[in-house]
Amino acid sequence: MTVTKECYADLQEKYEKVKKLIEEDSKLDSTSEPYTSKYNAKQLLIGMKANIENLLRSQTPGTKEFLKLTGMLATVFLYLGRIAIETEETSTGEKFFKKCVDVIDKEELKPEIVIITLHILNELGLFWAEREPTKSKLHLEKCEQSYKQFKESEAVPTDFDNLFHVDPVADEITSFTNLEKAHTLTLYYLAQIYGTLGDALKSAIYCHTTLKRQLEMNDYDHIDWALNAATLSQFFMEKNGFKQARHHLAASSYILDVYKKELDECTLQNDEYYAKVENFKHRSADVARCWAKYGLLLLSSSRDRLMNHEDIDTVCALSTDLAKLDLTNMTLSSEDIANLEFRTLALSDQERQITDQFLLTFKDAREVFLNAKTWLEKAHNYYTLNSLASDYIEIMQDQAQLYLNLLFFEDNPENQAKMHKRRIDLMENVLNEINPTYYMQYCKQLWFELAQTYSEILYIKLDKLKESIERPNPNTLTKINNFIDKGIVYNNKFIDSFRDVVTKNLPDRIPEQYEKPYLKAIMANGALHGRYIVLDKEINLQHVQASLEYYKKVLDYCQTNPEVKEVLPTEHSICTEMTTLLPVKIQKLKQEIPLSK
Repeated sequence: MTVTKECYADLQEKYEKVKKLIEEDSKLDSTSEPYTSKYNAKQLLIGMKANIENLLRSQTPGTKEFLKLTGMLATVFLYLGRIAIETEETSTGEKFFKKCVDVIDKEELKPEIVIITLHILNELGLFWAEREPTKSKLHLEKCEQSYKQFKESEAVPTDFDNLFHVDPVADEITSFTNLEKAHTLTLYYLAQIYGTLGDALKSAIYCHTTLKRQLEMNDYDHIDWALNAATLSQFFMEKNGFKQARHHLAASSYILDVYKKELDECTLQNDEYYAKVENFKHRSADVARCWAKYGLLLLSSSRDRLMNHEDIDTVCALSTDLAKLDLTNMTLSSEDIANLEFRTLALSDQERQITDQFLLTFKDAREVFLNAKTWLEKAHNYYTLNSLASDYIEIMQDQAQLYLNLLFFEDNPENQAKMHKRRIDLMENVLNEINPTYYMQYCKQLWFELAQTYSEILYIKLDKLKESIERPNPNTLTKINNFIDKGIVYNNKFIDSFRDVVTKNLPDRIPEQYEKPYLKAIMANGALHGRYIVLDKEINLQHVQASLEYYKKVLDYCQTNPEVKEVLPTEHSICTEMTTLLPVKIQKLKQEIPLSK
């Protein structure tokens, strides 16, 4: 039986009202009744459902009319499910989604149905993502497979909006565009699910494919795309995939440059324009920080590679290209990883800024250092202490870390000491600017790092003193003792930060994340007291006694918390040894003191 034009016209009118209620009117609903428009759309859809079901009863399965009405009914269930989920009626939404799946059963890949198939499977994938990720993965993988099978058929899909038109216009471009958009969404959801299920590399590949498709379809927000590409680069660099990391950072910068040109050409400079400019500056600073992280990690990974002599053949064979990874037991191929490129973008200028190879010499390392330093300075121009203090502090910490990473490649001890001094200046400047009451977490990190840095300079100076055949002048000895003083001061600031605000007592147990550095700071004070260079034996005795007390504190802590010995076996052993040796030294000094008077 043929469906009259009037029936289709009535359904088209109601469908267009539903879309307007959902896409436009719902945005104007009051906060006290936020779902008014969606509830009105739901009532219209329920009426449409009854009408379409009546019309379907008189149709022969497999006919054009039957498939059109089936697609319309499935669309109604899809919208009802979405509305139910959005109005917090989760179980009802799931039921509507299941009805949608039942309606299109055995017809999923028909041109009139395929776009609906992709949408409903995407919805189910999203629905189960947090509840049962494995179930979500099954729906999304089925969705991906459905898309591939349909593409192989070379048929032309029908967009479900077109199903409701009385006189449908054959618009292949729109239909294919909507098919591709639905598939891009599938890939995006799969990226999230693979990440949730612990398959990080596969997740990264799907993220890349999503970004690549957005570029090809010219369907993306510049800022979001740039941030996503930069974020993805962080994953690649942490896997030593510096080739892929650099490429994604280059793409991020390229897209930001394109966006900046668009902003520069904008003639209407209203509030919306200035908001866009501010957002651009903010996100450009974020991408600059990602570039700096790339430099930091390339320096540290290159250092670790050079220091690892245990398996020199394996270490030397390490590649910065993920495509050369051993992919045994992985659900990926080297081709998947080799295709992690945006070939439609000309990125040579951006990639030329910094190498993607491991570093071998100070010259190589310094070039990376200078680039990373420039990127951090760019980020600092946006993140100021007054506006975004936490980011400001973290950028400064990255600057200090940059000097530390470069230091490994410098052979000259004097230059090493200068780099440590630059780190000290950076950290002390920030400590002078921030209030520990509000930024205690950062102050703890800085105090601990400063104590270590002063100790490093101290040992450089002591080594130089040992090598010298000349008698040390008093000024040199004063400097050495000053370094020791500073190291102890910062260690004590770090240790004292754990004291109770009221009682001023230290707790029996330090929070786990701080336990190792806390004990190492106490132990370091013991070592530093033993490094003072003094001629007065009474003062020397005081330092040796202080040293012993610090080593005892570590052992006392381990006595109270026995499991700590398993975590710090070497340190515990050293402290035990020192508490045996130092009393002998103390006794000897006590015997010598009367003789020296």
